[in-house]
Amino acid sequence: MAWLSIRNLWLCFGEQVVLERIDLDVEAGSFCTIVGASGCGKSSFLRILLGELTPTRGRVLLDGRPLPAEPGPDRGVVFQRYSVFPHLTAEENVAVGLELARARWLGRCFGRRRRALLAEARRWLEEVGLGAAARRYPAQLSGGMQQRLAIAQALAVAPRLLLLDEPFGALDPGVRADMHALVGGLWRRLGMTVFMVTHDIQEAFALGTRVLVFDKVRLDPQAPGAYGATITYDLPLDRRRTPAETEQVAARCRRTEAFLGGAG
Repeated sequence: MAWLSIRNLWLCFGEQVVLERIDLDVEAGSFCTIVGASGCGKSSFLRILLGELTPTRGRVLLDGRPLPAEPGPDRGVVFQRYSVFPHLTAEENVAVGLELARARWLGRCFGRRRRALLAEARRWLEEVGLGAAARRYPAQLSGGMQQRLAIAQALAVAPRLLLLDEPFGALDPGVRADMHALVGGLWRRLGMTVFMVTHDIQEAFALGTRVLVFDKVRLDPQAPGAYGATITYDLPLDRRRTPAETEQVAARCRRTEAFLGGAG
């Protein structure tokens, strides 16, 4: 059985159908990138995996069990807008998730336990290249550094499933390349399963082991909300390929861009 299994998933808001007929099996350790036109339900799909949205119909099984109906420490998320607390230092930002996981009643640790958590938070900051910025506040960090901080927050609680919603869209090309190397390296070393939404098809092919294309296959001009998006292409990639071979695979799949509208 696949580690993540989705069967006949639909998501509707009233009469507006957002997603329909989603069927997907994903093995543990996969890196699935998601592309598609703006507004086709990619972020809503991530919110279902996070547990923030409940599908209208269908089922989602994680490791053979129904996906919990609320977010938990088994799932981490990083958004394009940096989800950090501006009034806390970098190390305190990372320690928040650790405290909530280990002191569920109070949400705070004190004394020796808190010192140990801050030391653990600093180790995660070292992992993402922010060791020297542990005592800085988010306002004192660049955009790329804030995104590294958000990634450290998500990884500190050791999630089995990491969800990335256009995490690099606001970064300049040089910083984005650094973030690709960082996330790719952490994924390989930690063995997480990753779903990442992106509007950049080159980014999708560069990072993913699978590229999932979301689009509407049924359209009714008289009722634009009657049908939702589904997975129109599911493209497996072999990460062992050389860059030239990967580019050949991407070239054979250029037709998918016709389904992306102006999304990249």
